[in-house]
Amino acid sequence: MRKNYFLMIVLSLVIMPFIVEAQTTSEDKDEIIKTLNTQMEYLNHRLDRLEKLTDDVLWNQKVGDVAFVDKVYIYGPPKWKEENPTAMGAGNPVKFWAYTFIPKNIDPSKKYPLIVLPHGGVHADFTTYYTHIIRELMAQQYIVVAAEYRGSTGYGKAHYEKIDYGGLEVEDVDASRQFMIDNYDIVDKNRVGIIGWSHGGLITLFNIFNHPKHYKVAFAGVPVSDLISRMGYYTDSYRALYSADYHIGKTAYEDVNEYRRRSPAWNTHKFQNTPLLIHTNTNDNDVNVLEVEHLIKSLKADGKKFEYEIFQDVPGGHSFDRMDTKEARNIRVKIYQFIGQYLNPPKQINIVDDLEKAAYRFK
Repeated sequence: MRKNYFLMIVLSLVIMPFIVEAQTTSEDKDEIIKTLNTQMEYLNHRLDRLEKLTDDVLWNQKVGDVAFVDKVYIYGPPKWKEENPTAMGAGNPVKFWAYTFIPKNIDPSKKYPLIVLPHGGVHADFTTYYTHIIRELMAQQYIVVAAEYRGSTGYGKAHYEKIDYGGLEVEDVDASRQFMIDNYDIVDKNRVGIIGWSHGGLITLFNIFNHPKHYKVAFAGVPVSDLISRMGYYTDSYRALYSADYHIGKTAYEDVNEYRRRSPAWNTHKFQNTPLLIHTNTNDNDVNVLEVEHLIKSLKADGKKFEYEIFQDVPGGHSFDRMDTKEARNIRVKIYQFIGQYLNPPKQINIVDDLEKAAYRFK
């Protein structure tokens, strides 16, 4: 059945252009093109699903020697947009998957700190791109949860279109924290930190803004901070992602306050001084440094206490401190030292040589 489906798609891509050309009316051509676009959209989601299944296998292969890897099926708040609020099932919680990583060398009679690690993207997922970071966290004996919150890729069109960027996805991530506390006796509820990069940095910031008592410490790397300025320096195709009907549904021009509501830089008054470290890079080719500078200035203007570092043209741009280079690992040591002050992991990392020995010798 699956083979027939893909064969139909391939044949349609080859044959349909000739059929379209043969049509006599532009209305018919438009309808055929619309059908093709819909088929391609579904094909893309199926390919994302295949990629996700591959990643699930790779996670065990890449970190299974140092971690117990699992995926749990949990839920967050209902959708923020319901096509029919009175339909059967309307208002039900949104269900989603989350990865859990538990170090293999821990004592089950003790409690360990938890790291909540939301992935980045407008639409993306938690991939083996983070392999080295998970290994580093396992070496320090952190437990990690990484939510595939609403809007994540690899789970079909319906989950993709539940996105609530800077909204209820933040609550999904916090729900993953609560799940770990409720279901794992080895998790110390008083030692929970949250770290994220890019859009995961935005989610990190909003979690400590909305739930300051839930997290002892936070790190936001190259965080998306100001959607209004972001709409100004990005392309029309990028802006279209946000103004799609299933997403915000409006442009920043049409509803600037909605974009402000979803931007950390415009909500710094909510911050209650959870220990926070922010990193940005002047040659970031995704989150322009001006966004993070706005965030930093807003926090300062509101009299908030936090730490930050603006790195100058470090190779790697947006990924500068997530790479496998020694420079990136040195920067990550700074991050681990910062969060370690508040979470007190059993095996703290102090120098990059320790990081390499702990996490890289198994690769």
